[in-house]
Amino acid sequence: MHPALGLVAAYLLGSVPAAYLAGRARGVDLRAHGSGNLGATNALRVLGWRIGVPVFLFDALKGFMPAFWFPTWFAAPGHWAMAYGLAAIVGHVKPVFLLGRGGGGGKGVATAAGVFLGLAPLATAVAILAFAVVVAASGFVSLGSITAAFALVLALAATVGVRAPVFALGLAVAVFVVWSHRANIGRLRRGEEHSFRRRREASAHEPAQGPTR
Repeated sequence: MHPALGLVAAYLLGSVPAAYLAGRARGVDLRAHGSGNLGATNALRVLGWRIGVPVFLFDALKGFMPAFWFPTWFAAPGHWAMAYGLAAIVGHVKPVFLLGRGGGGGKGVATAAGVFLGLAPLATAVAILAFAVVVAASGFVSLGSITAAFALVLALAATVGVRAPVFALGLAVAVFVVWSHRANIGRLRRGEEHSFRRRREASAHEPAQGPTR
């Protein structure tokens, strides 16, 4: 198979809207509750840990598979791994399966984590640790995601060097993650951001808050 076919496969895999499907299975449209985002964080907030954790793992797997396995499956040179991973992230953020239904997906954090777990596991472990520490200390997943983005860039610089192609990809993804959380940053500054410690029942009855992408 031509390596370019892997890009299509990665995008389609990334487009599978796990949070949307999990919500619909429970009779809930996540776009109308919590943050309105179709990502693992909103699934966890609205539907609880039993749904949110599997959604996170699936979203991460959507990134890991293209970056780690697709180069072998599609007989592609190693540098295609980054392209496959990027295609999966794009699919998660702009899923083809939701075109005409609002069009937006998640913010790409879990899928990006899966991508870099396949490309640079040590740097990703540092980013995940930073995420866990910040979320545990603050209760804000958005702040943890932003911190993890910065931590990933620093860890990549330390482990693979700033001239490595994967560093450039990490920097681009980190910038996108921060940009996609611009509404969250505003709410953090105003003291209005959702905390994961809030009861999920409250979020399940709230309208979506602010921009979802």
